[in-house]
Amino acid sequence: MPRTLVIDTATAACSVALREGGQVIAAIHDVVGRGHAERLVPMIAQLPGGGRADEIMVDVGPGSFTGIRVGIAAARALGVGWNASVRGYSSLSLIAAAAFAAGENAPLAVVLEGGHGEVFMQGFTASPLMPTEPLASLRPDVALAALNGRTAVGNGVRWLTQLDPSVAAREALPEAANAILLPVDLATLPARPLYGRAPDAKLPS
Repeated sequence: MPRTLVIDTATAACSVALREGGQVIAAIHDVVGRGHAERLVPMIAQLPGGGRADEIMVDVGPGSFTGIRVGIAAARALGVGWNASVRGYSSLSLIAAAAFAAGENAPLAVVLEGGHGEVFMQGFTASPLMPTEPLASLRPDVALAALNGRTAVGNGVRWLTQLDPSVAAREALPEAANAILLPVDLATLPARPLYGRAPDAKLPS
């Protein structure tokens, strides 16, 4: 049966999973903060068969610039070594899928740490799972106003609860094992970074 390796390093979590026949047969999830590059390969090696798979799914972002690059670089390298196809998915859609599966009511907004005091935000509905608005990088006050009564889910919700402690919010990070919840159209993105905002460094004009 074909196997799928899932790699998720786009946020503070370093997470891998191995799927076979529509089931997750092994998964490792650790909140590392930093150091994904050092943790990822040993985690993959701990999976059955060293994680070797026929296809690879990788979180392309948004999230940490470094984390996104680490995950995609590893997925591409393993894809070449194993002659495996590589495809991407968004950290936002994965968190939304897991939240709905856990019983959250639709619609909701996924809010992730965005850097420079901003958050990444995108709304989702459940049936079918799909975004209701484009991804945006927003100041917390703007994101809070844009919630419009929706529940906020993600690791950026603390920025909103600091402004309004009564807002409905739940902390969450993407977990590789939950990629099995994604519909095909959200699980077949190109394996290239989705940063969510322009990089800090700019080439000289």
